[in-house]
Amino acid sequence: MSITYTLDGRVARIRLADGERGNPLDQSTVDDLRLAVRRARSDDAHVVVLSAEGRAFSFGGDVAAFAAADDVGALVDDLAETLHRAVSDLHRLDAVVVAVVQGVAAGAGLALAAAADLVLAGTSARFTLAYTKLGFSPDGGSSLLTASLGLHRALHLALLNPVVTAEEAHRLGLVAQVHPDGELEAAAEEVVRQLAAGSRAAQVATKRLLRETAIPAAEAALRRESVSIRDRAAGPDGREGVAAFLGKRPPEFR
Repeated sequence: MSITYTLDGRVARIRLADGERGNPLDQSTVDDLRLAVRRARSDDAHVVVLSAEGRAFSFGGDVAAFAAADDVGALVDDLAETLHRAVSDLHRLDAVVVAVVQGVAAGAGLALAAAADLVLAGTSARFTLAYTKLGFSPDGGSSLLTASLGLHRALHLALLNPVVTAEEAHRLGLVAQVHPDGELEAAAEEVVRQLAAGSRAAQVATKRLLRETAIPAAEAALRRESVSIRDRAAGPDGREGVAAFLGKRPPEFR
């Protein structure tokens, strides 16, 4: 299983469990992710914790699978649509979602972490979008980062693909708290304990008010992302970007 799910009282825990491969968000994983989010809703969880095994939170999409696909546009379209359903479900849960990030969160891995209501990071955490390096446009809700970061900071991340440290991400407003790696789990548990002991009705109402004010048309944005990344992946620059990534050489875009 690439995703594990457990329920502990009022707390549902969804964990990326393919740490040896860097927790890639391939079709099987995003299918399992969506089912896990649905299960948290069915279990009426008060708090949902997103975390990951291994040294990385997630490297994002499986680039080798893109290269091997007979129809990469269709593969990426299906992948983005499923991921976006999971992201949308996380946004709409009657629960506070907490992401706990260690190591790299790249591409859709960054977007998945940002789908949480609170992002906690270890000092080892590094964030990068990296889509345009492949000739792709961002998905997974990356365009919604404009609400968290502001337009020009989001454009900087999306166009120049800097690798942002946990402390930098905290200053930008993406990360709520940064803790030493060895203390991250305990710090996250204290946040979860505080949330689980609080008024669920008040927390959910607050989440809805703030999210709907900041991002009033999130569903439309996710749909635009799906269409855009599908077209970019199937185009010549997307194909060249994938080949260059796997060949460990600079891409030669048109």
